[in-house]
Amino acid sequence: MAFTEKDFYAGHFNPKDYLDTYYNFSSGKENKNAFLFFFLKNLHQAFILDDIKGDTLIDIGSGPTIYQFLSACESFREIVATDYCDQNREEMQRWLRKEPGAFDWSPVVKYVCELEGNREKWEEKEEKVRRAIKQVLKCDVTQASPLGPVALPPADCLMSSLCLEGACKDLPTYRSALKNISSLVKPGGHLILGSVLKETYYKVGQQPFSGLYLEWASVEEALKEAGFAVKLLKETKIDLPLSETDAKAFGIVVAQKCQS
Repeated sequence: MAFTEKDFYAGHFNPKDYLDTYYNFSSGKENKNAFLFFFLKNLHQAFILDDIKGDTLIDIGSGPTIYQFLSACESFREIVATDYCDQNREEMQRWLRKEPGAFDWSPVVKYVCELEGNREKWEEKEEKVRRAIKQVLKCDVTQASPLGPVALPPADCLMSSLCLEGACKDLPTYRSALKNISSLVKPGGHLILGSVLKETYYKVGQQPFSGLYLEWASVEEALKEAGFAVKLLKETKIDLPLSETDAKAFGIVVAQKCQS
């Protein structure tokens, strides 16, 4: 399908439809969350077991979700969430402010607490995430300064999942976007990248959005070009109906920004 421009995202991306489509934890839908639990296990591995930690983590293209912060909040004092769409940032703020009608992440929070050895501490975990997220900023990965006029000190860790393949129309734009966001992390700092592989579209409700077709070779090459050394690369198959996406796999990369 034709590339979905960012202005179309701003006008047509519905965060509630997105959450209902891909993060529905009602009975019988567990299978469709397989990629999410794969990602959470690997974030637990990276932040808790492999001890990637520091003062600040910046998440690029957070969308309306908070699951990516559940392990990170144990390893970083401050988290900065970002997204291009106003409505996604507002949806996240609803959860942060505990507003009525905010999305219920408790099944995911309990799962991560179980990985950490205490499922009963899920409410404490939610509060820890709320305290850790210090800012929710607008971000455009196609710009040389992705955070616009906001100047932040280089972060210890950069994280991004399910963002670049939606924001980039082709591989040169993807490579450029990785270079743009690499400016936000300090030399020696880490990048944790979650990517959908071999996808050309996904749907939110009935609305289709384009996806950049990526294979591992392209991702690794782009990371190297942006000054990162890949430390870990894993993938899992995606088994979602074609009415939602044609993606074949979901992968996670842990990379480190080169010192020079």
